[in-house]
Amino acid sequence: MGLRTAVLENGLTLALEERDYPGVAFQLLVPGAGAVQDGPLQGAATLLEAWLWKGAGELDARAFAQALDRLGVRRQSGVGLEYAAFSAAFLPEALEEVFRLYADLLLRPWLPEEAFEAVRSVALQELASLEDQPARKLFSLLRRRVFLSPHGQEPLGREEDLRRATPEAVRRERFRYTPQGAVLAVAGGVDWERLARAVEPFLAWRGEALPYPEPRLSQPQTLVLSRPTAQVQIGLAYPDVGPEDEDFYAARLALEVLSGGMASRLFTEVREKRGLVYAVSAFPAGVKGQGLLMAYAGTTKERYRTTLEVLKGEIARLREGVSEEELDRAKVALRTALVMGDESVRSRAGSMARDLYVLGRVRPLAEVEEAIAGTGLEAVNAFLARHPYENPWVGLLGEVENGS
Repeated sequence: MGLRTAVLENGLTLALEERDYPGVAFQLLVPGAGAVQDGPLQGAATLLEAWLWKGAGELDARAFAQALDRLGVRRQSGVGLEYAAFSAAFLPEALEEVFRLYADLLLRPWLPEEAFEAVRSVALQELASLEDQPARKLFSLLRRRVFLSPHGQEPLGREEDLRRATPEAVRRERFRYTPQGAVLAVAGGVDWERLARAVEPFLAWRGEALPYPEPRLSQPQTLVLSRPTAQVQIGLAYPDVGPEDEDFYAARLALEVLSGGMASRLFTEVREKRGLVYAVSAFPAGVKGQGLLMAYAGTTKERYRTTLEVLKGEIARLREGVSEEELDRAKVALRTALVMGDESVRSRAGSMARDLYVLGRVRPLAEVEEAIAGTGLEAVNAFLARHPYENPWVGLLGEVENGS
């Protein structure tokens, strides 16, 4: 197994982790095409990504999809806050043809006007589906309150912007698909020389680098959305450290103690001992340059005040430190997740791409494992003493009163 990276002449970063494995996976991240780069037309990035698939090169939408299907390509794509992402897994013999098709997708999309209304309709339906997902709706709106910068935007956009978007306006957004800052990470059974030849169609991809907005946070506050629902949804958000911070592994292990399984503090205290909720969790939700920890609980309207106080109390209690037993359990859980993730070339290609985007380098698996093992109790508790998780942004959705 070998790891190699290079920046191509057009600015695209290429990385390969070669394995003795009968498959290949890649993930392509295009930072300029993320939702944080949306201008006044929020949702333009989502519309453009979906529109790309409506024909490229010599093939219309149906023929393009059939070509990928014939090659056995398992694929996904979408737009998040920070980038547009394209991922695929396939057999090694399809490598050259797969990359030729994806180069066509980026360099020679048809963007046919007659397909635009269908793209808009799907985007509007996906946005409307948030109303049927109260927890997702709450976190989408809570992020808007947490960030003063565009990092709080909903990647699906705003309904009014999606409705007023025109084909011409969205077509002009193509300049955001630039190789400058883009990352193509590949893992699996292919060698570097063959990969370098296979990605040659991407060398015609050109574009200028786009600035990345600096994340900016608001002051903690409470967001209350009163509406009739079966449960009250509770969301919390705390500033945290990201992978680029020297305390990252201490923070990650502390999060595992808090919400890493059925023996974690939240599951034990909030659900098992008090029976306040069916679901409770905490998870990382940061962006490049700003870590963020978010927590969730869903409960009844009669119990939401108690649940909120217990949830905040358990998270704040981290400042008192964790025990040796809790830390040992967290290390085993993180190492297990690392090993299990390592079994999938698709997962590995994703983590490589994310590393290159955030850190500018790929962390070898051995480095991550060593960092987890080498982070001791003193380091974790010192971090928690310096970085107490207190005074969060609070979001409530359900039959609650303003001023809760």
